[in-house]
Amino acid sequence: MPQPQWGPPPPPQPPAPWGPGVPGAATGAPQTPDWAALADNTAHRGRRRKLLFVGGGVLAAGAVAAIVVTAVASQGSGGGKKAAGPTAPASPEPSFSPVAPPAPPNPDEFIASADKDKATLSTKTLFPHSRPVLDKRKYKRVDTATTTDCASATQGGLGSVLTDNGCRKMLRATYVRDGVAVTVGVAVFDTKAAADKAKEQSTGNITSLSDDDTPAFCRSTACRLTANAEGRYAYFTVAGYTNGKAVGEDDKAALTAGRDVAGYTFRRIRARADQQAKASVASPSTAPTAGKQKQA
Repeated sequence: MPQPQWGPPPPPQPPAPWGPGVPGAATGAPQTPDWAALADNTAHRGRRRKLLFVGGGVLAAGAVAAIVVTAVASQGSGGGKKAAGPTAPASPEPSFSPVAPPAPPNPDEFIASADKDKATLSTKTLFPHSRPVLDKRKYKRVDTATTTDCASATQGGLGSVLTDNGCRKMLRATYVRDGVAVTVGVAVFDTKAAADKAKEQSTGNITSLSDDDTPAFCRSTACRLTANAEGRYAYFTVAGYTNGKAVGEDDKAALTAGRDVAGYTFRRIRARADQQAKASVASPSTAPTAGKQKQA
């Protein structure tokens, strides 16, 4: 009787394939497994699984992209703000043209004729300053005079010119500074045209006016003369030295003094025009009234 052998059991063998076409399958005899065929089957199954994994990843990415597109599409057509459609044009608001204030009157009109030049006229209103500063030079007024006989306040041919053009009044004032004296005479006419004509035809000069402290000047010596007109006023100056010295052609002192006083007289006439123009606007009789609708 054979003795049993002790030792480690043999390793298990893989089962042999059975079935049609396998050698020994019909007889049931054990056959050696086909290891090459088994390896090919295993490799084939590995490649198929990898393709399935790759294909599945592509399908999954496509599904995610479809979900994103769907979400974007639904968000754009759903909960977002609706696009603003064309709106009807707003009806224009009614506009109201402001009522323009009346144009201020032209000051020239108030000194162009006696019809509108109604303000008080005297040496006090025309020559109000006793010590005017003219172009930074200070003068002193020494005397004034008024006469309706215009020719009596002139020398040479000026009296005839003033009378022929209808002079109504003559107002004079004398200013002195540093031994130089200037007399200005303002001849008053009814119209601007008459004053302009008297200025154009002027000849001779105004008679100088002086007081007890100022010696007579420019009565028999050469002096500086000016002639101008503004509105219905013609005004003339005569300038010279109080010591009787004749004024030369290149003399600057008499020339400057005559211009200073002539410019001052011009500004006083313009001030008269401006004051009357402003007064006409403020006057209730001439001021424009606010438009009111008539009651039915």
